[in-house]
Amino acid sequence: MIFLSIILIGIGLTMFFKTDVFWEITESWKSNSSSGPSDLYEFDIKFGGVMFFLVGSAGLIAVLFFEG
Repeated sequence: MIFLSIILIGIGLTMFFKTDVFWEITESWKSNSSSGPSDLYEFDIKFGGVMFFLVGSAGLIAVLFFEG
């Protein structure tokens, strides 16, 4: 569970701070014009990154403090 939480935190941080890298990996091949991600896409990815980070952090806290 700790490993999965760390993976989620890492993905969340990448999504939040490196939206261009995330766009290159997941969406650039779908676009004919390689102009980069739109503002709405960047907002959406950053929001998803925050959610990944929060879920990963909650999992890490649950394992470290509430597991007997």
